[in-house]
Amino acid sequence: TASSPDSRCRCFAPSVTVSSGPQTIHVAIVCAGYNASRDVVTLVKSVLFHRKNPLHFHFITDSIAQKILSALFHTWMVPAVRVAFYDADELKSEVSWIPNKHYSGIYGLMKLVLTKTLPSDLQKVIVLDTDITFATDIAELWAVFHKFKGQQVLGLVENQSDWYLGNLWKNHRPWPALGRGFNTGVILLLLDRLRKLRWEQMWRLTAERELMGMLSTSLADQDIFNAVIKQNPFLVHQLPCFWNVQLSDHTRSEKCYKDVSDLKVIHWNSPKKLRVKNKHVEFFRNLYLTFLEYDGNLLRRELFGCPSEFPEGPQTMSLISLDEDDPCYEFRRERFTVHRTHLYFLHYEYEPSSDGTDVTLVAQLSMDRLQMLEAICKHWEGPISLALYLSDAEAQQFLRYAQGSEVLMSRGNVGYHIVYKEGQFYPVNLLRNVAMRQVHTPYMFLSDIDFLPMYGLYEYLRKSVVQLDMANTKKALVVPAFETLRYRLSFPKSKAELLSQLDMGTLFTFRYHVWTKGHAPTNFAKWRTATMPYRVQWEPDFEPYVMVRRDSPEYDRRFVGFGWNKVAHIMELDAQEYDFVVLPNAYMIHMPHAPSFDITKFRSNKQYRVCLKTLKEEFQQNMSRRFGFAALKYMTADNNS
Repeated sequence: TASSPDSRCRCFAPSVTVSSGPQTIHVAIVCAGYNASRDVVTLVKSVLFHRKNPLHFHFITDSIAQKILSALFHTWMVPAVRVAFYDADELKSEVSWIPNKHYSGIYGLMKLVLTKTLPSDLQKVIVLDTDITFATDIAELWAVFHKFKGQQVLGLVENQSDWYLGNLWKNHRPWPALGRGFNTGVILLLLDRLRKLRWEQMWRLTAERELMGMLSTSLADQDIFNAVIKQNPFLVHQLPCFWNVQLSDHTRSEKCYKDVSDLKVIHWNSPKKLRVKNKHVEFFRNLYLTFLEYDGNLLRRELFGCPSEFPEGPQTMSLISLDEDDPCYEFRRERFTVHRTHLYFLHYEYEPSSDGTDVTLVAQLSMDRLQMLEAICKHWEGPISLALYLSDAEAQQFLRYAQGSEVLMSRGNVGYHIVYKEGQFYPVNLLRNVAMRQVHTPYMFLSDIDFLPMYGLYEYLRKSVVQLDMANTKKALVVPAFETLRYRLSFPKSKAELLSQLDMGTLFTFRYHVWTKGHAPTNFAKWRTATMPYRVQWEPDFEPYVMVRRDSPEYDRRFVGFGWNKVAHIMELDAQEYDFVVLPNAYMIHMPHAPSFDITKFRSNKQYRVCLKTLKEEFQQNMSRRFGFAALKYMTADNNS
């Protein structure tokens, strides 16, 4: 049911010829939605950590999980890993007739249709739930296929809870099962033999018959697998229970292992995850947290004995062509670094309004600016797209912070995109581009995380879209920027209030003391009395905060850390003949904070400043090549920033 062979096997890492190296292990996982996409990463890390073989992941996903996971694997670039996606929406009709009470919903039934979904030439596959952690090499589990005898086609571990014994509470009626039944969190499927046995008809007939009395499933696919097995016990090869140590409150999982070396697979088979009662739960929790916070970049290591050369794409070639003796090598290298990216790390829900005026606030941040998020959410009710530069461990801290914040949890229209840390510079423009690419509204307001927009700016910008005919003209609407040096500011509710704070010296025009040129062209003297939008001309070093159409140019990635990252973008807008129009009733205020690591580096490190000047000159030459005579002013401008 994958729509075409191409969509079925998009290879994000080199394919590996089985004959000349270790065998490829195939793993199938059903994964739908934002939370499951986040959970499955921990499972994948645990598998990658121990493995010595090439892997081929088969993900049965909804459109959300496919978007997240395809971007993640594409930027992860793990050698000898292939990823294929299958559209779960195309499979829904196969199982939607089965009433199911399990929290996994319709996706909890998708494992039943894998014989039909996966490629017809795929002979065997390991099927895993998303809440699994591996403590050993998955190749050991793959080897168990050799132990199947006779008509055995399913490898399963006995269920470790008393569920199928039917004595958990009064009138508890589970589906039929052989003894304690089997748990379907880990399954070995012999696909070719299952197809010959006409598995499709087998499970359907069983489900139809049992549903006449049971009315619905309680444990999704597990109930139907068990009912089939009850009638056909010969289908099962029972796996030793260390291949699926099930942790929930009512299990006999402690009988599965005597010591740590016995552990193979841990299954957190309860939505309560880490709060289960088990005498070794602390050990299990630590193992899980190890992979949760493990630096995924370390898993990019090559496999021994696998001929896995990366295809030499333009980025690889550009990296090879760099001169390692160049004093600015590290700066140049940054432009070609591929950062692992997890889009929509938290649940996201937003439909842009149909009137064509909607606007998304775009910003980027690292861990030290997290405290700004709640304030921005209170000032801007519209959609927000944020790129967060974090390590794996920081991403988990962020998750806990967000889930503990009523303000953040009450907002479905904020997209949080994690770009994982790598290299020594803060890739500010890459982050901005990641956030911009996830904008779904026609317009975007390009801001910074340490600015609070005025109350009502979202609605004001939407009205300006119509008033200034943004749809049919190339305009960048300038929102004048101010700053306070006070940590506790009575935020002005109106322009009049802002002007009085300006006169009293509690507010200043932005960077007035240190870098006047950056915002001087906004013409604050004119803004004080303006009632209508007015045009301003580009000048060297101009770096205002603007609202533009979604199709406007991206930021130049060569600028990292501090310096010239916004200036270059505004220059690009000017070169592309955008008009800069200042809005008379809009403002934003910069809130004070400790200086960033990058500005400190810029101030203290001469080589940093030299390299920034070099990159700036190269950017200007690049502009003159692209825009010819029109770009002459950028070359001759007195840029001594």
